[in-house]
Amino acid sequence: NQYICLNHRCALRAYVFCLICVFLCGLSVCVYLLAMFCPDEEPDLQPWTPGHNKTHRITIGYSQKLALTSSATVHSIEILNGGKLVIADTTQPIVLRTKYILIGDQGELHVGSQDCPYRGHFTIVLYGRSDDQDVEHTYFGRKYIGVGTGGTLEMHGEKKRSWTFLNKTLHPGEANLESYHFERGWGNRGIIAHVVDPETGRVLHSDRFDTYRSKNESKRLAQYVDSVEEGLILAMVVNDEGSNNLEDSAKKALVKLGSQQLHRLGFRWASFFVGPRFPATPPGASGCIHYVYVCLEIKYTLGVCKVMMLLLCVSPVRPHASITIDTHSNTSILELADDSSSWKPRDMVVVASTDYSMHQAEEFLILPCPTCSSNQVKVQAYLHMGEEVDGVDMRAEVGLLTRNILIQGEMEPRCYGSEACEFFHFDTFGGHIKAFHMQGVELMHMGQQSMGHYPVHFHMNGDVDERGGYDPPTYVKDLSIHHTFSRCVTIHGSNGLLVKDVVGYDALGHCFFTEDGPEERNTFEHCLGLLVKASTLLPSDRDSHMCRHITDGAYPGYVANPRQDCSATSTFWMANPNNNLINCAAAGSEETGFWFIFHHVPTGPSEGMYPPGRTEHTPMGQFVNNRAHSNYRAGMILDNGVKTTEASAKDKRPFLSLIGARYGPHLDADPFKPRVPARIHHFVAYKNQDHGAWLRGGDVCGGTFPDDDGSKQEVKNSLFVGESENRGTPVPETRLRGPGGPDLNERTMPRGVDFPIRGMQIYDGPINVQNCTFRKYVALEGRHTSAFGFRLNNTWQSCPNNNVTDITFDDVPIASRVFFGEPGPWFNKMQMDGDKTTIFHDIDGSVSEYPGAFLVKEDNWLLRHPDCIGVPDWRAAICSGHYAQIYIQTRDPANLNMIMVKDEYPDRPLVLEGALGKKNHYQQFQPVVTLAKSYTVHWDQTAPAEVTVWLINFNRNDWITVGFCYPKETNFTIISDIHNRLTKQTHKTGIFLRTFQREKMEHSHLSRGYYFWEEDTGLLFLKLKAYKDREDFAFCSVKGCERIKIKALIPKGSEKSDCRVAAYPRHSQMPVVDIPMPQKLPASKLVQVVNRTMIPYACSHFSEMPNVIAYWFKSIVMMTSKGHLFSRGRWTKVIAELGAEKDFRLKGSAFTEIHVEKVHYCV
Repeated sequence: NQYICLNHRCALRAYVFCLICVFLCGLSVCVYLLAMFCPDEEPDLQPWTPGHNKTHRITIGYSQKLALTSSATVHSIEILNGGKLVIADTTQPIVLRTKYILIGDQGELHVGSQDCPYRGHFTIVLYGRSDDQDVEHTYFGRKYIGVGTGGTLEMHGEKKRSWTFLNKTLHPGEANLESYHFERGWGNRGIIAHVVDPETGRVLHSDRFDTYRSKNESKRLAQYVDSVEEGLILAMVVNDEGSNNLEDSAKKALVKLGSQQLHRLGFRWASFFVGPRFPATPPGASGCIHYVYVCLEIKYTLGVCKVMMLLLCVSPVRPHASITIDTHSNTSILELADDSSSWKPRDMVVVASTDYSMHQAEEFLILPCPTCSSNQVKVQAYLHMGEEVDGVDMRAEVGLLTRNILIQGEMEPRCYGSEACEFFHFDTFGGHIKAFHMQGVELMHMGQQSMGHYPVHFHMNGDVDERGGYDPPTYVKDLSIHHTFSRCVTIHGSNGLLVKDVVGYDALGHCFFTEDGPEERNTFEHCLGLLVKASTLLPSDRDSHMCRHITDGAYPGYVANPRQDCSATSTFWMANPNNNLINCAAAGSEETGFWFIFHHVPTGPSEGMYPPGRTEHTPMGQFVNNRAHSNYRAGMILDNGVKTTEASAKDKRPFLSLIGARYGPHLDADPFKPRVPARIHHFVAYKNQDHGAWLRGGDVCGGTFPDDDGSKQEVKNSLFVGESENRGTPVPETRLRGPGGPDLNERTMPRGVDFPIRGMQIYDGPINVQNCTFRKYVALEGRHTSAFGFRLNNTWQSCPNNNVTDITFDDVPIASRVFFGEPGPWFNKMQMDGDKTTIFHDIDGSVSEYPGAFLVKEDNWLLRHPDCIGVPDWRAAICSGHYAQIYIQTRDPANLNMIMVKDEYPDRPLVLEGALGKKNHYQQFQPVVTLAKSYTVHWDQTAPAEVTVWLINFNRNDWITVGFCYPKETNFTIISDIHNRLTKQTHKTGIFLRTFQREKMEHSHLSRGYYFWEEDTGLLFLKLKAYKDREDFAFCSVKGCERIKIKALIPKGSEKSDCRVAAYPRHSQMPVVDIPMPQKLPASKLVQVVNRTMIPYACSHFSEMPNVIAYWFKSIVMMTSKGHLFSRGRWTKVIAELGAEKDFRLKGSAFTEIHVEKVHYCV
């Protein structure tokens, strides 16, 4: 048998191995063991050097085994029928240029192996244009590496750390000072010399010459000076005494170099010299020069002081000399979290942005750095955080782009002949790969702006893990995919794939992409994606410009709404929740970091793989230790679906546009089985412009109703930071920078200087926030920052079951704890229904300091009572009560407004516009109501012919009374039913009969109710009562949603149905507090102790504050008013007791500081 050695490392060991193997085991066993070596060490490989011929079509088949040993250019390569191509691991780089490589049945292409990674440098360049005349492959297309059925592709480059974190912050424009320090005193007499490299500041050599003691030392000094190469720096300093035996040969050598003093050196003179190219320093004297500073302007530095020397000495009585050399350049040392010794000079890395803009990500070339430790590399840099800031790990990710195996597309200098040229000025027709096994590979300029042509593509491979017979499971590892034109890694109809240690950078379209919906059990582990930009492929890939101008797939004449139909570019796009994301980072996308999206039915080639609605109920895989920052919209979104039908007159939107969807995970994806919580563990989100995370499932109130009634969302044990010490980098757009944070320092802003930053945005529900800390939320004039807030411009609802408990505020003034909104920038007119009905339950009083209280909008008098405490800074009121909701659905017409009045406050109506838009075929109003109260409902048009009232969050026997306004001579048919939203079944439970005695409504029961038609006022009175039990977090009863349906026969030509003038004051009632207000927390809860100094918050809105202040003895009391507080009543008495002037009034902008010990005070 023949053993062919094709590289520099195998010959000797192969020879020795063969001798030992044959001697011990026989020839046949030897051949078998050799096959376990590196692929290019396999016997029977024939060296192959095809040369350079762009017309040469290569076919390797019929058991041909070739080893490519040098660079080549060919038209194409096909490997099939037992053919094998191996790339020789040589000391010289190999570049293979080809239009495509097709690996067919029984064909193999090997570059290294898992056990023997490729060490040399190998590049595949895929060339060609989209308009080439060659016939393209019906499946793979053009410019590809394609693996067909039965083919094998194995590429394994050197193992390198894929990415890590900065461990020390880099500041913009700040250069490192790399110092060398030399210091000597007694016992180091003579002339001390250093030879320094002027480019790096590195000390190349140093020596001491005792020219006091020996003439031989003087001769040695002369030889030393003559040997210094031209262009180097010679720095010399005299320590103690060096003149006694300093001979002429040494003096002449120094004069030749330019010294003006050392040749005249006197006894115990302290003197210095820097040369040979640079002038001598000032002369010494019989005493001592205390210091000399030399700034050397080296070429290529444009006059910047690149090498600085500081030379010091003290008096001759106590000899001491030192030399300090500082190298100052525009390079920096990256302090990294992990060992990066596998990263070499000339490798490229990318450092992620740690500000709001993803475009602050930067590429850097690693420079030589002999002094760097194993976790350091040298680059040029701007601001990137490398530390934990205010409790949040904001370290920038640092990803390696360079690998020793490179596959790249050969690109034209500009875009040509493609519709994509309307959106991109550069060529987007890169290479692509389908189905392979590789690690340690760099992919650059890959992907095409056409479907199915991606840098890495697993297409309809089914189960590629143990379920499919793969052991170990299929993987791609240690890849660098950058500057791509269509995604990074695409998984289509494939399950169980491991994607690990992959860096995706500067990509068009969703980077890590699962396509049709059936993709499950895939694991993305320690993957980094950053600088992910919009693409033309899918509606969800497109930005607003693309969305409006790409009309393919839309119904004729339809113009897309970008925010509704498109604009969802994401780093990780998960079309099925049953995938694992572990230790991944989404460090900058045009829209979102992680987006879980739902395909109601599978699409494309995956059609029919699962029943309708399965993904919406599929439990979530692992989501652990992930992070997202510098994304334009959100760090994470769990919401929405895609349209799985083609455009039609009924729904004109294009196929795969964004639509609504709700997530409600259940065991086995079966909604009739127990719920399975979707858990998000240790997620870090910062510097995302809109939301850190938007999480919305079927367990919350959605567009109309919850799809998974009875479940909830919880946020526990989390830290929210408003404005951290990461102040960002100044940007030209001044509107994005302004004062902020507790220190009011300049900082970058997410959307503008007046954008209302909110920690927890309460929307829909039920939501539970428990044991969370809110840090550094400080409202400013014109910017309503708050720890708790609500969705801006909200048409939906807030559920009264939303609750918070165990909340801690750190560096958050009490005025910034909550903000309910006010008309103005970002909040607009505050006229949307959700803006008016906001509410949440403060279970333990950790927000309001009233345990068990509810916080409601200050002007929502459906929920207020006389004892509610107004909090002007919050635009809220603190109230007590039992609250629920009713959904009022109306038809014929649907475009009307509803006015709801609580009989206790007839002059404080709540006007609702509806949640569904005026063009919808029905309308829905979603007021929150106080239970056991009476209301009336009016309309700004003629009353609707059909009204359905849903009882939401009503417990058994809860009730309200409502009078609906209708025109006179209207006739009614009223029934009750129960609708089960899970089974989609409805059954009638009773009818309502007319009574002429309003009191008889109290005798209603489930099967028979009574309504009272008060025709002179136009009010139809009903008692809305729940008869079924309800689970804790369910909106409806265990049997379904209890409803009352009113069908009205209204006389034609009837006028507006607004009965308030006739109804009041007849039905006005005295306000009554049914649930007493809770007791306020003790005064000790209102202060925080810092270095034994008691600091009360601004609590002017609490009625008990005067009593509390009276007990704050031996403390400093500081009070301030913004104009709405006047000193009167108990306030006057307390302030006088504290020592204020008799006529003092706390109002306007007055400020008071009073020492309670009454030793002194000042106003």
